Amino acid sequence: MARHWLGLIAAVWLQSINGTNSNFPAYSSELKRILSISQLQLNNLAFASDAGKLLGWISGVAAARLPLWLVLLIGSALGAAGYGVQFLFVAGKIHSLSYWHVFLLTVVAGNSICWINTVSYILAIRNFPLDRQIAIGISTSYVGLSAKIYTAAVAVAAAADPANRAKDFLLLNSVFPLIACLAAAPLTRVSDAGKSRRLVAGFVTLFVITVVTGGFAVATSLIPRAIPPAVVLGGISALLVLPLVTPAAEEMAEAVQDEESLRRGGLVDWGIEEEIEIEIEIRPLMMVRRGEFWVYYLVYLFGATLGLVYLNNLGQIAESRGSLGISSLVSLSSAFSFFGRLFPSLLDYFFSKSRQKISTAGAMGAMTAPMCGAFFLLVICKQEFALYTSTAVVGMCSGAITSISISATRELFGTVNFGVNHNILVSNIPIGSFLFGDFAALVYKKGRINGQENCVGGKCYQTTFFIWGCLCVLGTLLALLLHLKTNKLRTRR
Repeated sequence: MARHWLGLIAAVWLQSINGTNSNFPAYSSELKRILSISQLQLNNLAFASDAGKLLGWISGVAAARLPLWLVLLIGSALGAAGYGVQFLFVAGKIHSLSYWHVFLLTVVAGNSICWINTVSYILAIRNFPLDRQIAIGISTSYVGLSAKIYTAAVAVAAAADPANRAKDFLLLNSVFPLIACLAAAPLTRVSDAGKSRRLVAGFVTLFVITVVTGGFAVATSLIPRAIPPAVVLGGISALLVLPLVTPAAEEMAEAVQDEESLRRGGLVDWGIEEEIEIEIEIRPLMMVRRGEFWVYYLVYLFGATLGLVYLNNLGQIAESRGSLGISSLVSLSSAFSFFGRLFPSLLDYFFSKSRQKISTAGAMGAMTAPMCGAFFLLVICKQEFALYTSTAVVGMCSGAITSISISATRELFGTVNFGVNHNILVSNIPIGSFLFGDFAALVYKKGRINGQENCVGGKCYQTTFFIWGCLCVLGTLLALLLHLKTNKLRTRR
């Protein structure tokens, strides 16, 4: 049983350092200066990181044919190359890179994230057949810690010379995932158990650790100057090691049950349950020919992806509305995204035996609906509280949809080709990033007065928020349609 838990702990470590693309704003200005490029070209570099997901299906194919430890090493090698060469360029060790060289390196670095994600998802899904959603939710919630971990590490490294921050971020982007993958590789073992039992003590322990870790990250983000960076980094590192007590907690619970069984002079009900799932092998080409896939694709596009685009533009949005709390907004969005990823798993765990259990498609719709209100609130209200409220809602809901979608892909199209199928789904992220992001940029540009560099006022994003709100409404309706479709399939089974 310890082997199952060690695989999940490996996924936690991998996810905690797999948000390297969130560090792009930290070194983007330096790339803009060295390459002498325009703001539009810089925006395209941000898109390039997401564009790497268009090739994410390759990692799924590899995971079906290669050992997971090798898939991890390939992913970390791609990241080390993509970010490492950019580090050498920014550090002045390489002088011959053009804009398109950097663009392609960013695509490679963005693709490396898919390889690590694929391994993490497979570990959670296959090692915990009866507790998949909570295993997925706990592990993926740690992605929200990535920006905090890298920021704290750079704050320690660049304490003597803040001018090196851009270089330090790129160096850590290339090194941290490689170190984590090497440490996690021996733990990436899959056990396809036909029977299992629901694991209570271990998940309760891990859930408490996760909540404490998220709370620590939020608290230290809200009061950054009160705590030395070295203390923050040390605290997060210790909390990342703490999940190793989870196997011991589960074994202690089993020992207590054994003792109770002996005291009663008989066997105790261990809650052994058999995974009842009709496993149909749905290949990628079969999947994309099915209508429910494209409905699902649009639900994600008008939900999680739209939320991601909003959060990527949060700095510009806050600046246009005259907000001075950009760092607080970023911390707020990160915190709510962290707990948003975790919340659906908790509900699924405690209500899994309910006959009225909502489908994953229905859950995605329930999380998309509040985003409609968040965008429309920004249209009608220009006050500061509206910006903070909407940011919290979008962060929480987009994080939740991301977590739910992993189970939704399995529920709709099975686990046999999950690695490829889910990476095909998330290809909508770069597409949405390009379409929604460029639309927002064009509206922003039209809102400038007398050729000013920046747009100021609610008008800068008012049309954008209205269109985004309408798309969320459409996404909610499509999720309802998909929910009704999946319920019919369940009834037939």
